[in-house]
Amino acid sequence: ANIYAALEEGVGIVDSSVAGLGGCPYASGASGNVSTEDVVYMLNGMDISTGIDLRKLIEAGNYICAELGKETMSKCAIARKGCI
Repeated sequence: ANIYAALEEGVGIVDSSVAGLGGCPYASGASGNVSTEDVVYMLNGMDISTGIDLRKLIEAGNYICAELGKETMSKCAIARKGCI
């Protein structure tokens, strides 16, 4: 919702991370980063071209999560599990 509101106010660049990985180790209880997959999914739904292949992005996120032994934080990737 915050990224959507920022876009409506003219912001043209936002920060995200594949699978929502990363975050600040000093912010106890913080939920982490917004996933790039979810941002691209939202932008696609708004007919904003990104040049990013969402399917490949989800595959990359799933790969790195498997390598790290972590679960994806991407709602889009979770919803599409088994569908791509």
